[in-house]
Amino acid sequence: MKIAVGSKNKTKIGAVANVLASETNEIIAVDVPSGVSLQPFSDEETLLGAKNRAHRALFETNSDIGIGLEGGVMETKEGMLLCNWGALKLKDGTEFIASGARILLPEDVARGLRNGFELSEVMEEYTAKHDVRSKEGAIGVFTNNLVQREEMFTHIVKLLVGQYLFASQKVSEGGQLN
Repeated sequence: MKIAVGSKNKTKIGAVANVLASETNEIIAVDVPSGVSLQPFSDEETLLGAKNRAHRALFETNSDIGIGLEGGVMETKEGMLLCNWGALKLKDGTEFIASGARILLPEDVARGLRNGFELSEVMEEYTAKHDVRSKEGAIGVFTNNLVQREEMFTHIVKLLVGQYLFASQKVSEGGQLN
C-alpha cells in the first residue's frame, strides 16, 4: 500500500513509520502546504491544516492513503495550550481525524506567539537549541522528555489507523493495512 505523509518533518514521518512501516507499505514524504497560518492558533485551524496536508499528499503522490499531521496552539481561559491534529484521507473522500495531547505553555512562550512568532522560533530562543520541532518538540521540552513530539504524533497516527481499520472491517471482513 502506498501511504503519503504531507510533510518532510522527520518527527511526522517517523510517527507514520512507527505505525505503518512494513514490507508491503511504501511511505512517501512530500512537502505540501498546510493552507493555514504558519502558526495555527485554534483547534479548527490546526485541524484544517492536517486535513489539507492529507488531501494534498494523497493526490500529489497518487497514493492509497494520505496522512496530514499539524501542530498548533489554542487560547483557553487557562492560558495557551499546545494542540495537535491528524487526518487520514482515502481516494474515495473518506476522512478520519484525531487529536493529541494538550499541555499549557509557559506564559513567556505564549507571549512570544501572541507577538507574532512561530512556536519553533520561540522554542529555539527559549531553549537555546536548534530545530526543536524536528527533535523533542515543545511537548518534549515541557514534559522533561517524558513525551516527545514523534511519540505524540505516533499516538495520533494510531488513532487514525485504528479508525480506518474499524471502518474497513465493517465494510469487509479482514480488511487490514498490510
